Amino acid sequence: MAMAALALQQHLFKFSKRNSWVPQRNCLKPIKISKVRLISCSSSETTTTNTAESCVNLGLSLFSKGRVKDALSQFETALTLDPTPIECQAALYNKACCHAYRGEGKKAAECLRTCLREYQLKFGTILNDPDLASFRALPEFKELQEEARLGGEDIGYSFRRDLKLISEVQAPFRGVRKFFYVAFAAAAGISTFFTVPRLIRAIQGGDGAPDLLETAGNGAINIGGFAILVALFIWDSKKEEEQLAQITRDETLSRLPLRLSTSRIVELMQLRDNARPVILAGKKETVSLAIQRAERFRMELLKRGVILVPVIFGEGKKPQIEKKGFGGSAKASTSLPSIGDDFESRAQSISAKSRLKAEVRFKAEVVSPTEWERWIRDQQKSEGVTPGEDVYIILRLDGRVRRSGRGMPDWEQIVNELPQMDALLSKLEK
Repeated sequence: MAMAALALQQHLFKFSKRNSWVPQRNCLKPIKISKVRLISCSSSETTTTNTAESCVNLGLSLFSKGRVKDALSQFETALTLDPTPIECQAALYNKACCHAYRGEGKKAAECLRTCLREYQLKFGTILNDPDLASFRALPEFKELQEEARLGGEDIGYSFRRDLKLISEVQAPFRGVRKFFYVAFAAAAGISTFFTVPRLIRAIQGGDGAPDLLETAGNGAINIGGFAILVALFIWDSKKEEEQLAQITRDETLSRLPLRLSTSRIVELMQLRDNARPVILAGKKETVSLAIQRAERFRMELLKRGVILVPVIFGEGKKPQIEKKGFGGSAKASTSLPSIGDDFESRAQSISAKSRLKAEVRFKAEVVSPTEWERWIRDQQKSEGVTPGEDVYIILRLDGRVRRSGRGMPDWEQIVNELPQMDALLSKLEK
């Protein structure tokens, strides 16, 4: 949650750049992260006049000191003081962050749902904000994300519009095809409308009646063409929905957290250009055996930037929610993802990138196993694989899926397939 105060003449959200590990075509916010930041108008923490602005400011100040309950009360009070749309959005959004910190997923989802519907909040803000990391590990986030993907009066259409823009980049001629489907289907329908009376006259016969076979043939062509065009339109629309769902899953994958060998926690997208993650998902015995076999090819796999990401099914049945935000213990804070402005500034220098490469070693540990397992199962359903079956997924340097399969991978085949990091093909892959 951002610390500061409302400035009535300035926009609510500020943006700061972040390296994206997923491909640009799949990023809802490729290089930007939305963050609620409010500009301070006064150095005083309290004010004698109770306004929505002062309550939001005081709530932010209280939250920074760990007084989440008191901060939540201030945000609720701000909503009762005739706030402006910007003030209302700030109060609701930061109220959602408080609920997320307290593990109250349903209440956080309701606040965010209202922001999306009534105050044009970008869904990318929810995806990018580290203060909502604990909320993104809850089932309520999955429900909210699915609602946003489908769009509607209850959730707004901004997220779906973003998805459709990405979809158009991936399939640039789909819109043109659908336009011609509709146009030609309409033409076939109109032609059929005029052909039916002629066909009736041909059947009745008599002087001046059109030829029966010719008229019947024309009618059959029109009806057949209409049916085929409608079927193609439905098929293309179905493919578009599947593509939107896959883009959503790709975006979710890019936000999943990992703990590197140095205990630093990063989101998967931060490894872009530095590693080729290989996700091993399944039973503990199967995954452990696959890792043991990979040890034989350790040096060759490291030369190719491979980092193993084991996901053991069932490990996250009793997840410990890592609450994020100011006011947490120092120990807890150090275990949270090192993302945001601090990571961005360090990652700009060559030496910092070199250190990150050094940290990206042979194996990483998943953080929030429940969230990882949920993503794996969603991916399995989309690919027609039985949920819970052992699978592996190999990602490219740019974040796209190179290939996947049932069971565990053949490491010798992977060594032969992947180019080394300093090879030309690897540079083209970035």
